[in-house]
Amino acid sequence: MTSVGVALWVVIALVALALLFDFMNGFHDAANSIATVVSTGVLKPFQAVAFAAFFNVIAILIFKLSVAATVGKGIVEAGVVDHYVVFGALVGAITWNVVTWWYGIPSSSSHALIGGIVGATIAKAGASKLIAAGILKTVAFIFVSPLLGFTLGSLLMVAVAWIFRRTSPLRVDKVFRRMQLVSAGLYSLGHGGNDAQKTIGIIWMLLIATGTVSAADHSPPTWVVLSCYVAIGLGTLFGGWRIVKTMGQRITKLKPVGGFCAETGGAMTLFLATTLGVPVSTTHTITGAIVGVGAARRASAVRWGVAGNIVWAWIFTIPASAFVAGIAYYIGRWLLG
Repeated sequence: MTSVGVALWVVIALVALALLFDFMNGFHDAANSIATVVSTGVLKPFQAVAFAAFFNVIAILIFKLSVAATVGKGIVEAGVVDHYVVFGALVGAITWNVVTWWYGIPSSSSHALIGGIVGATIAKAGASKLIAAGILKTVAFIFVSPLLGFTLGSLLMVAVAWIFRRTSPLRVDKVFRRMQLVSAGLYSLGHGGNDAQKTIGIIWMLLIATGTVSAADHSPPTWVVLSCYVAIGLGTLFGGWRIVKTMGQRITKLKPVGGFCAETGGAMTLFLATTLGVPVSTTHTITGAIVGVGAARRASAVRWGVAGNIVWAWIFTIPASAFVAGIAYYIGRWLLG
């Protein structure tokens, strides 16, 4: 038993469930890192996922745990979270991930988790126990991250077009086939750095709630950090092939130069958000950057209908996962009680 009377097997089972979510996050969001390099033919699919998984894991050496702190302590008031809330949050997030993966919809694992935490907390104690600042910051970046990705992606595309205006298309293609390895590595680094920390945050939340670690600790246990980065890397290694096609070709046709601009713009956005401790959606970010690259060429290069369908999935992610999490909270009280 833990110090608050929760059976040890319950804590272990919920940590395993959180790591399953982390694995699925990598599996679901692998397309964000590799869609462009696969679609442009720079890397073969397995090479791309191995490449992305490596950078997901080494992000542990680059970023501070600012996002983990936001998720672990900045969404819900201290003392409200228990193992039932964590169970509900994870079930809500995993359910939404499975549904969107099955239908090939590039939705946000990050916002599914935040929605899950919100829904389970409301089911237990009502909306008054939510921390408005943390939620508003996260919701704001639903719009900020794709807009920033769009802006940076399109500006980079314009800048590259001007710099290489006197270079032959064949030479440009050759140069950016190599440069895309750099941009894909940077994006995968940002993906691992932001997304792995969300699972670190919820496990940290669970350990504090069950008395396994002290709320006064400034960082989670090392084993939590290591296991979360490895889990997301393994998820990326297995890849989310259903979503690759949507991200890489259905929104707009990409060449290596476009892939480089989209990934670099997306990486810059993720690095900024992770530094600020904001749990953003890598899906939103790269989608905005890809649309920005397509629009910089010409507006008709973007399949706006496909992009519009993706935006609807973004809008429904938090309420849908919150609804499922609220139901799962009550199931958890029966199942884990």
